Amino acid sequence: MSAADDRDDVLGKAYDARLVRRLAGYVRPYRGLVAATIVALFAAAAVQLAQPWIVREVIDEFVVRRRSAGLAVPVALFLLTVVLDFVLGFVQLYLLERTGQHVVYDLRTEVFAHLQRLPSAFFDRTPVGRLMTRVTTDVESINEAFTSGLVLILADIAKLVGILVILFGMDARLAAITFAVVPLALLVSWWFRVRVRDAYRAIRTAVARLNAFLQENVSGMRLVQLFRRERLHADEFAALNGGHRQAQLGGVFYESAFSAVAELMGSITLAAIVWAGGARLLGGAITFGTLVAFIEYAGRFFRPLQELSARYTVMQAAMASSERIFGLLDTPRSLRSPQDPVRIPGRPRGEIVFEHVTFGYGDGPDVLSDVSFRVAPGERLAVVGWTGAGKSTLIRLLARLYDVRSGRILLDGIDVRDMDLRELRKTIGVVLQDHFLFGGTIASNISLDDPAVSEADVRRAAEAAQADRVIARLPHGYDERVRERGGNFSVGEKQLISFARAIAFDPAVLILDEATASVDPETEARIQQALERVLAGRTSIVIAHRLATIRNADRILVLHRGRIVEEGTHASLLEREDGLYRSLVQLQTQPAL
Repeated sequence: MSAADDRDDVLGKAYDARLVRRLAGYVRPYRGLVAATIVALFAAAAVQLAQPWIVREVIDEFVVRRRSAGLAVPVALFLLTVVLDFVLGFVQLYLLERTGQHVVYDLRTEVFAHLQRLPSAFFDRTPVGRLMTRVTTDVESINEAFTSGLVLILADIAKLVGILVILFGMDARLAAITFAVVPLALLVSWWFRVRVRDAYRAIRTAVARLNAFLQENVSGMRLVQLFRRERLHADEFAALNGGHRQAQLGGVFYESAFSAVAELMGSITLAAIVWAGGARLLGGAITFGTLVAFIEYAGRFFRPLQELSARYTVMQAAMASSERIFGLLDTPRSLRSPQDPVRIPGRPRGEIVFEHVTFGYGDGPDVLSDVSFRVAPGERLAVVGWTGAGKSTLIRLLARLYDVRSGRILLDGIDVRDMDLRELRKTIGVVLQDHFLFGGTIASNISLDDPAVSEADVRRAAEAAQADRVIARLPHGYDERVRERGGNFSVGEKQLISFARAIAFDPAVLILDEATASVDPETEARIQQALERVLAGRTSIVIAHRLATIRNADRILVLHRGRIVEEGTHASLLEREDGLYRSLVQLQTQPAL
């Protein structure tokens, strides 16, 4: 990803043609809405510019001459412009927001879909908070570019040009005096824009730090309370909150100062118009209506000039957010299904073969080195070893969450890299040690809302996993709502539901990674009984630290430092006096001192 992804406070150019062209691709499907928006914007600008001109005509033709005949026509015309201004203002804002929301919907949907297709290695190196910012804050910044940025900038520029043309057309000399302050106004606006941009960057940095601190501390609140760190963390939060307040006040100061200076320049311009215009009025060079129109147009000229600075900052933020979003979308999908995948004919048998597999995470050292073994269809294989030996890595490679560095992995004689990813992962059911429940109901967590999994399948899976007894105690049974990350269930209960989820899809290969590590001995005994039925005739790989759970495995592999050092049944491995497996069993069965 680009360097812009590493800093959420970066503000680049206000206009980047390359990024705008890419964004245009998302706008193109709604070009009809965009065209209607532009028409409404320019029509509203024309109506607004017509109002002072009508006032000028009323003053010169009716007020100054003290006649009322025919006054109803310009008055009605003025009222019509007021109504049109209201209607067109509503239409332009609605169409802008509608266009922006369509673009945001499409872009956010594409970003999320792309995230789901990225390999696990990407998430290993990318903080979750940064990805959340991409999908939420950065996408919303692009919406602001539509609602408060590029299109309105064009409308403001058109309005400014229109005012210039009208005023120079009415009286070039007075117009020159009126706009004498514009170069100074532009210089001041540029100076404040730089300061406001820096203040905005400081605010973004402060907000990012505040959010990161909050996310970490709310997630770890139990630990904070258990170790009595409330006061210390409150002081840290107060310091971060104070930094955010100072950043906000810095932005408020420059925005307030700019607003005051802009008002001052407007007042100076008004005084110049009254002074010079009054002299020309007394000299008969202009009419009284023209002087009033000049004053009105001058006010309307400096308003968009002030807003251009704010719109510039919006565009800067949008371009920076676009850079980060497209950097994410350009992240290559290193794990893809082949164009012509090889399919397993009929129902998968579940034969697994690792041939000289070597693998390491990222640029790190090898976690597995020249690992070779075969699991026959229907065989129950157990894998044991010290923490960090590479046991869980075997599962990740088999499910192709990562690709091997060398060697290959075969499922029913087909290299997993040659298979369709969905078909491969449909064949494999996994119960991970790190169980996870989604928001929804118990039933939806077991079926994952897959229409292929019926209600009967859900209930059978829950019974097989011994989760039905837990569910029966719930007030709403299978319709019980699951809070965030399963917060209303114990660790063991979540493990049982995860176990039922894997069984519900009836996979040919079932992998259990510490599947009973979080349940009590009684529940574990019931699960072991259920496993005898569930695993019968099904290929399975069981990873366990508690060796009592794998005594009945057909074969046991012992991994040590990424290599298979022992292989055999529970009984045969125990017979090796200096064997690693025997040492592991003795460590778990010897009485505590």
